[in-house]
Amino acid sequence: MNAISFSLLMTGVLLNAGAQLLLKAGTNSVGVFEFSRDNILPVGWKLATEPHIAGGLGCYVISVVAWVLALSRVEVSIAYPMLSIGYVVNALAAWYLFGEAVTLTRLAGIGVIIIGVYLVARS
Repeated sequence: MNAISFSLLMTGVLLNAGAQLLLKAGTNSVGVFEFSRDNILPVGWKLATEPHIAGGLGCYVISVVAWVLALSRVEVSIAYPMLSIGYVVNALAAWYLFGEAVTLTRLAGIGVIIIGVYLVARS
C-alpha cells in the first residue's frame, strides 16, 4: 500500500470517527429525546439545527468521498479492517472529551484491534 492510498484510508477513517464524536456532542447538547408523532417536527428541527450534528453529517459526506477514492486503490479486504482504527480513536477521544470509561477490558480490546489492523495491513 502506498502513501496516497494509506492517507486516503486514514482520512476516511478519521473523518468517520470525527463524525461520531460530533454527533455525540450534538446529542449531548440536545439531551435525551424520543420521536413521537407529537414531537417529530420540534425534535427533528432541533437536531437539524444543532451545529455539532451538522458538522458530523458533513464529516460523513467527506469521509465517503475519501473512502471511495481509497477503495479505487486498495482491496476492500485490506481497506475495510482499517475502519477498526476508528474504534480506537473514538474510545480514547470519548474518554478525553466526554469522560467515558476506558476499562482494562476495553484497553485490552483496543490492543487486539491494533494488532489485528497491523497484521491485515502487512498482508
